[in-house]
Amino acid sequence: MTTIERYTAFSTDPAGGNPAGVVRDAAGLDDAGMLAIAAGVGYSETAFVTSADGNGRYRVRYFSPLAEVPFCGHATVATAVALGPGTHVFQTNAGDVPVTVDEAGQATLTSVATAVTELPDLDALLAALRWAASDLDDSLPPRVAYAGAFHPVIAAATRSRLADLDYDVPALTTLMRSHDWTTIQLIHRTAADAFDVRNPFPVGGVYEDPATGAAAAALGGYLRALSLVPESATIHLRQGDDMGRPSRITVRLSPTVPGARVTGHAVPIPA
Repeated sequence: MTTIERYTAFSTDPAGGNPAGVVRDAAGLDDAGMLAIAAGVGYSETAFVTSADGNGRYRVRYFSPLAEVPFCGHATVATAVALGPGTHVFQTNAGDVPVTVDEAGQATLTSVATAVTELPDLDALLAALRWAASDLDDSLPPRVAYAGAFHPVIAAATRSRLADLDYDVPALTTLMRSHDWTTIQLIHRTAADAFDVRNPFPVGGVYEDPATGAAAAALGGYLRALSLVPESATIHLRQGDDMGRPSRITVRLSPTVPGARVTGHAVPIPA
C-alpha cells in the first residue's frame, strides 16, 4: 500500500509554511496514479520518489492536483527532510538538484542554473492580475525567471498592492498555460536584502502558494542577472503571511554557483 506523508516546508510550525505530500515508495505508480494521489491530497504539490540507487540519488517527480510540474522547491525540502539528515541528489524533470539536510530539519537545495528572459504579454498579465502599470516598481522590471520552472517576476510599488490579491482566475490560467508559466512571482522589496512575496498558482488548481521554493530560486537568479543584488548575496523572503501561513525562505547566491541555494525547515503535519 502506498504511504502518503504530509510535511509543511519553510516553517517550523505545522500551521505555517506550505504543505506538501511525500510518497517515498512510488515505484509502482504510473502517471495517472500519481496525479490521482496528488488530487486526493489536495496540496499544491506532492512529491513522488519513483526510484533510489541506494547511494543518495533519487528520481523524484512532482504533481499538483491538476498536472505534473518539472520542479517544486517546497516539496523538495519536505521530501529531503523526510529522508533524513545528509546529502541527497534528486533527479527531477528539470535536472539534478542536490539537497543537504541538517539534524535540525533544515534543508538547502541548489537549483539548476538560473536564467532570465524578457516577459511577453505584460499588458495581458497585468489585466489578468487586475493591476495597472502604475502599480509596478520601476526599479524591478518585469521579467520571466527560471530555476527549473518558469515564473514571471512582477514587482509591486507598495505593500498594499501586494496585499490586495484578486486576480481573474480563468484569464490568468489561460495566459500561464500558453507560456508554460508555473507560478507568478509577485514581490515587494522591503529592504536591500528582503522581499515580501506572493505566488498565484491557478494552473495547479491552487489560488495561491504559501511558500514557493522554485520561484524563490528563480527570483534569486533574476536579482543576480539584473545586478539588483551583489554577486554574493543572501536574500530573505517572507511569504504566506497574507494567507495566515507564515513562511520564511532564504536564498543564497554565489558567483561560482550557476544555480541558487534555497534554505528552509520542514516539519511533519500531525495526522
